[in-house]
Amino acid sequence: MSSRPTPFSEALFQFTLDNAIRESEVLRRLREETASHPMSIMQISPIQGSFMALLLKAIGARNVLEVGTFTGYSSLVMIEAMGPSGRVVTCDISDEYTAAARRFWKEAGVAGQVDLRLGDAVDTLATLTEEGLNGSFDLAFIDADKEQYPVYYEGALQLIRTGGIILFDNMFMDGGVADPDNDENGVKAIRQLYAVLRNDERVDFTVVPIADGLGITVKR
Repeated sequence: MSSRPTPFSEALFQFTLDNAIRESEVLRRLREETASHPMSIMQISPIQGSFMALLLKAIGARNVLEVGTFTGYSSLVMIEAMGPSGRVVTCDISDEYTAAARRFWKEAGVAGQVDLRLGDAVDTLATLTEEGLNGSFDLAFIDADKEQYPVYYEGALQLIRTGGIILFDNMFMDGGVADPDNDENGVKAIRQLYAVLRNDERVDFTVVPIADGLGITVKR
């Protein structure tokens, strides 16, 4: 037993991928295509996707909110986990990046289950509230502009139900959050989010060392 995570070497990553991940053919092809994208670093790992899928199944999720679509891997993971009755509202600013997402959603036969909202996610979250959707989402996944995470959090918290989950990607910022000499705006915003979540009585909060750190909150 160890009090610290085992270092996640490339060999251990590959072993986990080969032996512990159930990835559909269309998800695998989407992941492999995105690997050649200039911004491929923005895609979640299949291990993280598998963990998110288990969370969705554990809470019986049917409605998911996503901030940050990119090429659609995480959206497709979540739709597959929820099945035909699941629905994802996903927000992004790039028509170019999400073109691949729309193509793979169509190929997987789930395009009708995805509501892609293009535009500033802060405005989109406000619009969803105006549409009367507060408390209607089971889970929110936030993986977009890090400087806006504290704002996204407040918007998402209104939109998820009691007992619902909010996930935050990149809570480690490649180790930057623990580096006192790192004063990048994105890193400072994530540190601010830690301070908010640690003291926010509206939620329970933890971080797990999956990929670049996955924050998990449960709305009380």
